[in-house]
Amino acid sequence: MEERDPVSWSVMIGGFVKNGDYERCFQTFRELIRGGSKPDNFSLPFVIKACRDTMGLIMGRLIHSTVLKNGLHLDNFVCSTLVDMYAKCGMIDNAKQLFDRMPKKDLVTRTVMIAGYAECGKPNESWVLFDQMRRDGFVPDKVAMVTIVNACAKLGAMNKARLVHDYVCARRYSLDVELGTAMIDMYAKCGSIDSSREIFDRMEQKNVISWSAMIGAYGYHGQGREALELFHMMLNSGIIPNRITFISLLYACSHAGLVDDGLQLFSLMSDVYGVRPDVKHYTCMVDLLGRAGRLDQALRLIENMEVEKDEGIWCAFLGACRIHKQVDLAEKAAKLLLSLQTQNPGHYILLSNIYANAGRWKDVAKIRNLMTKRRLKKIPGYTWIELDNIIYRFGAGDNSHLRSKEIYEMLKSLSQKLESAGYVPDTNSVLHDVDEEVKLGILHAHSEKLAIAFGLIATPDGIPIRITKNLRVCGDCHSFCKLVSEITQRDIIVRDANRFHHFKEGICSCGDYW
Repeated sequence: MEERDPVSWSVMIGGFVKNGDYERCFQTFRELIRGGSKPDNFSLPFVIKACRDTMGLIMGRLIHSTVLKNGLHLDNFVCSTLVDMYAKCGMIDNAKQLFDRMPKKDLVTRTVMIAGYAECGKPNESWVLFDQMRRDGFVPDKVAMVTIVNACAKLGAMNKARLVHDYVCARRYSLDVELGTAMIDMYAKCGSIDSSREIFDRMEQKNVISWSAMIGAYGYHGQGREALELFHMMLNSGIIPNRITFISLLYACSHAGLVDDGLQLFSLMSDVYGVRPDVKHYTCMVDLLGRAGRLDQALRLIENMEVEKDEGIWCAFLGACRIHKQVDLAEKAAKLLLSLQTQNPGHYILLSNIYANAGRWKDVAKIRNLMTKRRLKKIPGYTWIELDNIIYRFGAGDNSHLRSKEIYEMLKSLSQKLESAGYVPDTNSVLHDVDEEVKLGILHAHSEKLAIAFGLIATPDGIPIRITKNLRVCGDCHSFCKLVSEITQRDIIVRDANRFHHFKEGICSCGDYW
C-alpha cells in the first residue's frame, strides 16, 4: 500500500493478535511509531491485548506510556484493555488505580475488573464490585454474569452462589452452554454436587465442555463411579471426549481409588479417541498409581513418558511418597522438583513433612534453614466459614474473633464428648519436634476446628456446616470432623486444597482414601 491510514494499521496489528502472531504484532506497531504515525484507540487495544496474552508486563508498561503520551488515558476502550492487561499479569493494584481514575466506568470495564479480582485470588472484592455495579444501576449482561459466577466459584460461598442463581432466574437468563457450565462449576466448588447436577440436567444444549465440567465436579467430590457413569451417558449422546474430559475422568479415578478404570481410560485415550496424553494426563496417572501405593509403577511411567516433565508430575509423586512414607523415593523426587521450581515454598514444606513423619529432625532443620537462606516462607493455613453473607477467617490458635471465648468453650466440650466416643488425637499430624503435651495443644487449635466450633454455636441445629481450607486438611482434623458429624448430627462439608470431604454420621465421602 502506498498510503497506510490508521484503519489499515489497526487491521494489520489486530490480525496478527487474532492469529496469535504476537511478535509480528509488536513489529508492525514499531513500524507505525517509527513511520511517524500516531497510534489510536483502535490500534492500541490490540497491542495491549498482545501484552496481556504474552504476560508481557514490561512491554505493557511501555505501551501504557505511549497511551499517556498520546492523550488516550481517558479513553474508555483503551483504559479497559489496560485494566485487563494489568489484572491478567497479576498487577491487580495497578489495575484498580487505573479503574478508579476512569471518568466513566461502563459495564464492560466493570466486568473486566470483576474478572481481574477473581483471577488474582480476590473473589470477595469481585463480589463487592458486583454489588456496587448493581447499586449504580447497571444490569449485568450474560458475559458479566458468567464472570461473577466464576468469581463465586473461587469464593466457595454457598449463600453467594444461591444469590447469584436467584439473580439469574429473576433476569430470566437462559442456561446456555457458557452460563450453565459456569454454574455447574460454581455449585461444585461451593460444595453442592446435587445442585451442579440439577443445573446440568436443566441445560437444553450441552457440549463437550459442559459434560467434562460435570464429570470433573463428581471427581472433585470423590464420586468416581458417578463420573464414569456420566462418561458413558456422554458417549451414548454422541459427544466425543477431548483432552479435558480425560483429565476430569483420570482425576475422578485417582480420588476414588479406581486404579483399573483409570488405566483402561488412559489406554482408550489414544487407542480409540486419538487424544495424545499430555503432561496433565500423566500427572493424573502418577497420582492414581501413587495413591494406590504402586510407586514403582508410577516412577516407571514418569521415566518412560514421551512428553516433557514438569513440576506438577514430580509434586504428585512426592505427595504419594508422603502418603506411603517412602523417604528414599521422596528425596529423589524432591531433588528433581526443586531443580525445576526453586522458589516454591510448598515443595520444601512437603519434603520437610516427610522427614518429620520419619522422625528425621536433623533433615527437617536442614530444609528449614535452606528456606531461610532462600527467603522462602511457609504459606499459613487458614479456614473460612460463611454465615449470614459474612465470611469469617480463622488461623491456627486464633483468638481474634469476638466470640473466641465461646468458640474455645465449644471446642473443650467437643473434646470431652469425642474422648468418650474413643477419639485419640493423632499427634503425628504435628510436624514439630516437641513433646506430646505441646502437640496436643497445637492440634486442639487447628483452624478447621475453630471454624467448625464457630459454626456450631452460630447456626441452628441441623444446618450443615461448610468450611474452606487453603491447604490440605490434616489427618487429625479429618478424624475430628467424622466424629463431630456423628455426635452433633450435623453434616460437615470441607473444601481443602485438593478436594471436597462430606462428613455425615461419622463417615466421610472420601472413604478415608485421600
